[in-house]
Amino acid sequence: MYPYLILFAAMAVAALFASPKHHKVWVAAAIVTALAAAAAVVAVEALCGGEVVLAEFSTAMFGAERLAVDRLSALFLLIIAVASVATVIYSKGYAEHYLARSSSAHVALHYTSLVTLVGSMMTVVVSGGGFSFLMAWELMTIASFLLILFEAERREVRRAALNYLVMMHIGFIFLVIGFVAVYDATGSASFDALGEYFRLHAPLPVIVVFIVGFGMKAGMFPMHVWLPEAHPAAPSHVSAIMSGVMIKTGIYGILRVAAEIESVEMLSTVGIIILFAGIVTGLWGVILAAVENDMKRLLAYSSIENIGVILIGMGIAYIGRAAGNDLVAMCGMCGALLHAVNHSLFKTLLFFGAGNIYSAMHSTSLDEMGGLSRHMPVTALLMIVATVAICALPPLNGFVSELLIYLGMFNGVGEGGEVLYSVAAIIALSLIGGVVVLAFTKLYGIVFLGSPRSTHVAECTEVDNCRIAAMALPAAMILIIGLLPQYAVRPVVEVASGIIGGDYATAMEHFTPVLSTLSAIGFALLAVVALLYVLKRRAQSKRTVSSSPTWGCGFTAVNTRMQYTGESYSEGLENIATSLTQNTVDGRTIDKGEIFPSQHSYDVHHKDKIDRLFAAWWVELMHRINVGVMRLRTGKINHYIMYALALLAAVMLLTLLNLL
Repeated sequence: MYPYLILFAAMAVAALFASPKHHKVWVAAAIVTALAAAAAVVAVEALCGGEVVLAEFSTAMFGAERLAVDRLSALFLLIIAVASVATVIYSKGYAEHYLARSSSAHVALHYTSLVTLVGSMMTVVVSGGGFSFLMAWELMTIASFLLILFEAERREVRRAALNYLVMMHIGFIFLVIGFVAVYDATGSASFDALGEYFRLHAPLPVIVVFIVGFGMKAGMFPMHVWLPEAHPAAPSHVSAIMSGVMIKTGIYGILRVAAEIESVEMLSTVGIIILFAGIVTGLWGVILAAVENDMKRLLAYSSIENIGVILIGMGIAYIGRAAGNDLVAMCGMCGALLHAVNHSLFKTLLFFGAGNIYSAMHSTSLDEMGGLSRHMPVTALLMIVATVAICALPPLNGFVSELLIYLGMFNGVGEGGEVLYSVAAIIALSLIGGVVVLAFTKLYGIVFLGSPRSTHVAECTEVDNCRIAAMALPAAMILIIGLLPQYAVRPVVEVASGIIGGDYATAMEHFTPVLSTLSAIGFALLAVVALLYVLKRRAQSKRTVSSSPTWGCGFTAVNTRMQYTGESYSEGLENIATSLTQNTVDGRTIDKGEIFPSQHSYDVHHKDKIDRLFAAWWVELMHRINVGVMRLRTGKINHYIMYALALLAAVMLLTLLNLL
C-alpha cells in the first residue's frame, strides 16, 4: 500500500508545482475532493457495518502497525472531509488578491501544505498508533506550520509560526514518551496495547502524559497560548481548518486513550481530571474572548472555550460510566461528540466570514468596522447563522449538543450519583453560555450593525461566489442538524455506544422524544418568523416608510463615535478579566472632572498572562542559546579546527566508554 501512497503523493505534488499559478487551486480542490470522497465512503461503510481495515504492516521500531476505520474514526473522517472541501473552495476567492504578489512556487507550496494537512489529519484518525500515528502527527504539525507562514514577510507571522512549532513539538515529545513507555512494557506501541499496559502498570502517569500531549494540540488550558497567536497570523481559510478541524485531533487522541481504561476507579479519576480541565479551559477561553477587540483573536479564544465544552461532556461521560449510570455516560459522550461536529461547522463558517471582512477592510480590529451588513448582506446573513449556533440558541445545532450535555448533568443530579461534579459542570456551562452570548453579540453587533466607524466600510462589497458557496456548505449542515436533531444524532449515538459501552436502543429511546419535540419547536419558530416577516412586508407596502436619525439622548450632533466600541461593550466583564490579562494602554480615558472633554485617543491591547509562562520562556532561552553560539563564531580558522578536533575526541571517548 505504501508504494501506491508515495506514488499518489508524488503525482499530487508534481501536479501542484507544474500547473499555472491561477490553476493550482483547482488542482488542490480536485485532490482534496478525491480524498474527502474516499474518506466519506469508507466512513459511511464503517458507521453502517463496523470496522474497515485499510492496511496492516510491520515496522522495525514499533512492531505491527494497522490502518483501520472504526466508528470513532469514521465520525472524525466525516468532519475532516466536509471542512477540507469547504476550505479549499473558499481559498479560491480569498487567495486571489495574493496571487499577483506571490510567486508560482509560493502558491504551490501553500496548496501542497494544505493537501498534506488534510491527508495527514485523515491518517491520524485511521492509524492504530505507533510509528504511523506519530509520523502523521508530525506531518500535520509541519504542514500547518507552513500554512501559517503564508505571509512570512510579516514579523508577527514568523513569531506566531515559531511559537506554534515549538509548542507542538513539546506536545509531540510527550506523545513519544507515552508510546515508548507502552512499547517498552508490552512490545507494541498501538492504542490497543494501552489496555494491556493499564492492567499491568500504574496507568495514571502515562494517561496524564497522553492528555498533555494531545491537550497541546487541542488548546487545553494552560497549553492554549498558541491559538490566539497563530489564528490572526494565518490566512482565514487556514484558521478555519485548524480551529474547526485540526484541534479536534487532540480530542480524538484523548478519546482513544481513555477508551482503553478498564478500571472503574481510574476511569472516574480520569473523568474528574478531564471535567475540571474542561471547566477551566471553557471559562478562561470565553472570558478572554469576550474582552478581545481583534476579530480573529476573539474567534481563537472561542475555540478554546468550545474545547472546554467538549471536555466537560467527556468528563461527565466518564464519571457517569464509572458510577454505573449508562444514561449519564451516553448523554455526556453524545453531547461531546456532537459538539465536536457542530464546532467544526460554525467555527469554519465564522472564520470564513472573518476572512470576507478582512479582505474587504484589511483589518481585524472591531473598532474600525460597523454597518457592514448594508455592504455585505450575504456575509452578514451567513454570519448570523454561525453566531446563533455558537451561542447555543435554538433552533440551530449548537443548542442540540449542549442540551445533551445538560441532560447528562441533570440526570447525574437526579440519580444522586456524583452530584457535586454534575452541579459544578452545570454552573460552569451556564456561565460559559452566558458569556458566549456577550462575546458574539459584541462581535456581530459592532461589525455588522450601527454606523460605519471608518471610510473603508463604504468601499466594501460582497465577496465572490466561490466564498459564498464555501460558506453555504457548513451553514446548510448547521440548519439540518438544528432542525432535524433526532436524525442527526443517530450516528453520534452509534459512536458513543462503542466508546462508552452504552446501549444504542436505550439511548435513542431516551433522546428521540426530546429531540423530536425540539425539532417541532424549531420549525414552528421558523414559521412564526416567516409569518411575521410576510405581515411586516404587507403592512409596509401600504404605508410610506420614512427614515430619520437615531435618537441621540439629547445630542443634536450625533456622530459615529457615540456608538459602543468593543472595549466599552465588555467593560463590565473586564473588571473580572483584569487578573487574567496584562493590558497595554495607548492614550487615556476621559477624566470624571472633565465637564467639556477635549478629544481623546484610547486603545487597549489584551495579552493572556499564561502566554508569559508557557510561550515567552522559550524565546528568551533561544536568544541565550543564540548569543552563546555566536561567541563561537570567531572567524579564525584555527578555532574551527579546534572545534572539529574536540568533537572527534568526544566521539572517541564516548565510544571507549560504550556510551555511543
